[in-house]
Amino acid sequence: MIVKSPLSVIIPTLNAAATLHACLTALRPGAALIHEIIIVDGGSTDETLALTAGARLLRAPPSRGGQFRAGIAAATADYLLLLHADTILAPNWPSAVQPALHPQTAHYFRFRLNSPARAARLIEHLVALRCRLLRLPYGDQALLISRDLLEAAGGMPDLPLMEDVALARRLNRRLCPLAANAITSAARYEREGWLRRPFRNLFCLTLYFCGVPPARIRRLYG
Repeated sequence: MIVKSPLSVIIPTLNAAATLHACLTALRPGAALIHEIIIVDGGSTDETLALTAGARLLRAPPSRGGQFRAGIAAATADYLLLLHADTILAPNWPSAVQPALHPQTAHYFRFRLNSPARAARLIEHLVALRCRLLRLPYGDQALLISRDLLEAAGGMPDLPLMEDVALARRLNRRLCPLAANAITSAARYEREGWLRRPFRNLFCLTLYFCGVPPARIRRLYG
């Protein structure tokens, strides 16, 4: 089978009706690059499934790493764009992605929050610092990676949480930033507190590095 467009976009969902439409709409400027969009649903009970027209719909148990794995196994393009359902790619994403399609290098987007609050800018700067110093982008920054490189790195870890961290640690120096933004909902920060949420994320990351099973960390993450 000849695949003319290089990208399989894979989006895990679980009750993502509030954000999925915007996520999919933001992909339209790159339609020429996209071979397929695969949505892997973990058992949504809201209107998520009604928003999946035009995408391949798969079902898998609710585990982000496991859902990604199911989508990756079904994908047929040479390159994968792993995307969260509450992430909106900036309109210039195709011009950033096309020259970055390299079989031995993975790329992530710059993290942005959809809030005008000063605290949001501070968090964005801290995320950029983490990525620069630790080469540790999170899944809400999306990941562009070739199938060959992903397989060489051991595939997507089948974890309910921290699958992005585990994969980033394997890729390490093969991770590079893209000159485009991934805009993430600030709802959790606004709801839980601009300081409380980042500290909770850092606490969860510390627990993971200390060997606490991701399934236990997930209960703290919320």
